[in-house]
Amino acid sequence: MTAVPRPSVSANQKQITFLYYRNLPAAMRFYESVLGLSLAIDQGWSKIYKVTDGGYVGLVDETRGSHRANEIKPVQICIRVEDVDAWHRFVATQGVEGLRAPRSNEELKIRAFVFNDPEGYQIEIQSALD
Repeated sequence: MTAVPRPSVSANQKQITFLYYRNLPAAMRFYESVLGLSLAIDQGWSKIYKVTDGGYVGLVDETRGSHRANEIKPVQICIRVEDVDAWHRFVATQGVEGLRAPRSNEELKIRAFVFNDPEGYQIEIQSALD
């Protein structure tokens, strides 16, 4: 068998985490209005939002995607920001479920809080302590 060289990782363009929703319009409103993300790629039943320069989250209509929405949400979207406390003050005004107070973790050297999106995926907002 002939060895095939692996393409360069530095040539990767995007990292997209796809989440599956029963109510895609509600998820879109949340990611746009609460998190302030911009729609980068509109594929109709799949909406891809830019989180960072190379990081994206894809929202997928479960009736069309590879998976189905599930009550168990073993995925957390974590967004690193400059001022976690400012983000907490804002998110607290948005009526989100599962909002917890910011906490510092000296071992991980982060300050963070969590809350849930409309279908229960956990969002973590964190800042570095250093």
